[in-house]
Order: sequence, then structure tokens, then C-alpha cells
Amino acid sequence: MTKIIAIIQARMSSTRLPGKVLKPLGIRTVVGQVVHQLSFAKHINAVVLATSVDASDDALAEWAVNTKIPCVRGSLNDVLDRYYTAAKHYGADVIVRITADCPLIDPTVVDAVVERFIAEGVDYCSNVNPPTFPDGLDTEVFTVAALERAWKEATLPSEREHVTPYIRNHSELFQAANLERTPSLEHLRWTLDTPDDYEFLCRVIERLEQPNSFIPLNDVVTLIEQDKTLLTINADLKRNEGYAKSLQGEQL
Repeated sequence: MTKIIAIIQARMSSTRLPGKVLKPLGIRTVVGQVVHQLSFAKHINAVVLATSVDASDDALAEWAVNTKIPCVRGSLNDVLDRYYTAAKHYGADVIVRITADCPLIDPTVVDAVVERFIAEGVDYCSNVNPPTFPDGLDTEVFTVAALERAWKEATLPSEREHVTPYIRNHSELFQAANLERTPSLEHLRWTLDTPDDYEFLCRVIERLEQPNSFIPLNDVVTLIEQDKTLLTINADLKRNEGYAKSLQGEQL
């Protein structure tokens, strides 16, 4: 049986909003909401938190212990190594990459990406190439063999920090597929990087949170259509700004 593990990367030292993943969000923390949403995914066998050994992440590791979430600690900046360590430790055959700043991750979207990955028989599948889902629903699925090759061969800092660029940038080595949504919702931003993002998410969670079920993408879309003021809160922010900064630093 193929073992599919969702690995959530998380750290407390975010520059734009330090400690963001442990901020309260409704009845849970931000990362707690991510775990809650993923618990409804049908194709995931286990959820693992991957944080760093840096002292700044001690609180995250303690949170994982208190909430009984499996946790692996590794390099702060070499997140690719952190993923490889977690995947090997828990015997993963397939990894689902999720970031802890996406508390509205939709488990049905995650399942759909996994299903496309299986149906296409590829090394890597996502919903971000090109992105047609809201920023904050990013899902990447890849084999442990692809992860291991990237771990062995990736050398650029951006490839180590952001886990999958080596796989995505080497189409001659890895077969890839993408899940697209029509019409595209790429213009919507539901991730957490700034205080404005946090305000948006708090207002959404306040109105849609259900203790025993998940918040689906369509419910958030409906809410935004009913209250368009939500769109103005964080509309000026750019997608994947962290990765863009990494690439810019390598070009200097």
C-alpha cells in the first residue's frame, strides 16, 4: 500500500509576521487550523509537522507534542533537507507539501491533486503551475524518489529553502502534471504573510468556522461575493513574494 504523508513546513521566525503560525485563529491556532482542514482529506495517511531545531521553534515543537501531532525538527533554512528527513523517518512513499500559513487549505482540493498525481503516474503534481486556485490553497504532491533526487542534487539556496524548485525546473528529469480550476481564482489571496492577511483570515474564520467540519473553498468564495469589503483587506499583496526574494538574492 502506498503511504501518502502530508508534511507541513512551519517556522516561527517569519520576517513579515513573526510567530504567525501559532497566532490564534478562531478556536484553534493557524497551524492547528491547517491540521484540522487536512484531517478531512481522504487520501492522506498521516500528517507530520516539519519545523527547525532553532530555539525560535521550540514553541512549535511543544505545540506538536501537546496536540499529539508527529513532528520532525531539522535545518532552519534547508527546508528540502527537513522534508527528506521527515519523509524517510515516517516511511513515506508520496509526500504532500503544505505550508503552515495556509489555514484555508481545502482537503477536497488536496485530494483532487493527489488523484491527478496517481492517475497521471507522474513524479510531481501540483495546482500551482500555473496557479488557478486562491493563494493559500497551494498543494504539491511528489514521490519520495523525486524528493531524494532533489535532496542530493539541488545546490541553489532557493532550491533548498523552497523544497520543490529543483523538481519543477528540471522537466527533463521529472514527469509533472497540474490541476487547474475553471474559472481561475488565482487573483484571490487566502494565505498568511502580513497583518492584513491575518485580519482577512480572522474575519473569514469568525463567520465560517465549524468545530467538526472543514471550511470548503466554495463557502469562502460565497462569503466574499456577499461581502466584497473582504477583498480590499489584502488585495495589494503579491503571490509567492518569499520565493521571488530568494531568486533575486541569487541574481545579485
